[in-house]
Amino acid sequence: MANEPRPTLKTIAQLTGLAVPTVSRALSGAEDIGKATRERVRQIANEIGYVPNRAGVRLRTGRTHVISLVLSTEADVMNLTARLINSVASALRDTSYHLTITPYFPDEDPMRPIRHVVETRAADAVILNQVQPEDPRIAYLMEREFPFATHGRTNWADDHAYYDFDNHAFGALAVEKLLKKGRSSLRLLAPPVDQNYSQAMISGALQAAQMGGVELEVFRRIDSDDPSDKIQAHITQMFRNGLDVDGIIFGSANSCMAAVTGIEDAGLTVGGEIDLVSKEAIPFLHRFRPAILSQQEDAWAAGVFLAQAVIERIEQPDKALMQQLEIPGQDRRVYSAATV
Repeated sequence: MANEPRPTLKTIAQLTGLAVPTVSRALSGAEDIGKATRERVRQIANEIGYVPNRAGVRLRTGRTHVISLVLSTEADVMNLTARLINSVASALRDTSYHLTITPYFPDEDPMRPIRHVVETRAADAVILNQVQPEDPRIAYLMEREFPFATHGRTNWADDHAYYDFDNHAFGALAVEKLLKKGRSSLRLLAPPVDQNYSQAMISGALQAAQMGGVELEVFRRIDSDDPSDKIQAHITQMFRNGLDVDGIIFGSANSCMAAVTGIEDAGLTVGGEIDLVSKEAIPFLHRFRPAILSQQEDAWAAGVFLAQAVIERIEQPDKALMQQLEIPGQDRRVYSAATV
């Protein structure tokens, strides 16, 4: 077995009766090759253990056929990030592209992994999230005309591919839900304020609170990315000190669950003395505490869209940018650079 020759495109061609170029294009997902033919070629390739020679592919095409998903190690792994990884990987499954995860750590320069990918050509494109309004990573990628797409928008969103959840609309909708519950003293546990989606969420919530004639303050000493024990302790102490708050909005499911523990430690009941509204990527919170009011963010659709967006930037760089905005409570809206 160890001396058997490695399967090649020619091997698949002989087994399928197709020409070698047709086999190659079928494996790369060429849309002008029929779906049934593409599936048959992939099935035979899997059965015989065919693995593309990446070095050879790179020499012939100049491409690695790798997409790098750049993620912070502080990301919400249980919820949004896990869903995003799964959906991007699934979207690439039947293509010639493979996914790599490129982490960066809280104590390092977030530019480092981006520079590494671009300067070493470790991937053909990158997908990144947790973007800042004027993110230096985005400026760097745009300057070098390196294919990329973002989960979230920057101040330069007109000029790059993205998928975003309308956090301004979420902030406003969350306030409206609490108003319907008769709540009037509100707090918002937002993501770190240096991130674009946090600023949008805060803006939407404050605007809706002002229009509704209720008080809303943003937590300053904690944010939704903080460790659960820190959030729990802060919330417990807040209520034990007698602060009169009857509604809280959360930027993540993890922070909401941590706060529930703190609320209950202080002797209060969710849905009783206080109501909570949280964003989540996986429908879970209603099972944790049925009284929690939640709004789902479609992280699966985001990952699929971003995978398609970067492939298009690689293969058809002259096409209009793929841009999509998910609005809570409405159908997702698709925009292109030509229509925004």
